[in-house]
Amino acid sequence: MRKIGVFGLMLAAALALGCGAGAADQESATTAGGVTSSTGTSDDTDGKDKDGGEDDTDKAKTAKIGDPVRDGRFEFTVKSVKCGVRRVGSDLLGATAQGQYCLITVRVKNIGKKPQSFADSNQKAYAADGTEYSSDSEAGIYANKDAETFFKEINPGNAITGVLVFDIPKKARLARLELHDSLFSGGVTVQLD
Repeated sequence: MRKIGVFGLMLAAALALGCGAGAADQESATTAGGVTSSTGTSDDTDGKDKDGGEDDTDKAKTAKIGDPVRDGRFEFTVKSVKCGVRRVGSDLLGATAQGQYCLITVRVKNIGKKPQSFADSNQKAYAADGTEYSSDSEAGIYANKDAETFFKEINPGNAITGVLVFDIPKKARLARLELHDSLFSGGVTVQLD
C-alpha cells in the first residue's frame, strides 16, 4: 500500500513539472508577425502592453490558412485542407474512414535552438460547435509517404511538411485547428473556414 502512495506522489510531481513547462511555452505562442495568441500573458492589467500600445491578449488575432503561427519551438503553416476523403493509402495497405477523413497539410519548422519532436497526436481539430477531434495516427501513416507527422524529431532550422488526418462524421465540418509543439504547450489556433 505504501508503494502505491509513493508512486502516486511521484506521478503527481511529474505531472506538475510538465504543466509548469507547458505554462512557459504558453508565453511564447505567437504568430510570425509577433502577435501573441490568446494563450499569451501580459504584465499590465490596464489593456496596454509594455510599449504603451494596445495589449493583443484580449483581442488575439486568429490565423488563417497560409499564415505562419508559433507555439514554443515550432512555427506552423497550414497549407491546405481537404475533407470528404473516404480512404487513404493503397488498395492493399490503407485505412478507411468511419465517417470522412479531413486531410490537413501542415509545414512545421523548428525555430528553437534544440531538437523538438513533432507528434500528430498533440494536434486537435474542432467543429464550429466546439466538438473536439483527435488525429488518426494510423491513417496519417498511410497519408504520408515518410510518416512525416507521426512522430518526428526536427532539428533547429529544419522543417517538415506532412498531412494530419482527422476522421470526422460525414456531415461534420471542421472550423479550426489547434497546433501544439508538445503535449503541455498552450497551442495556437488556425481558422479552417
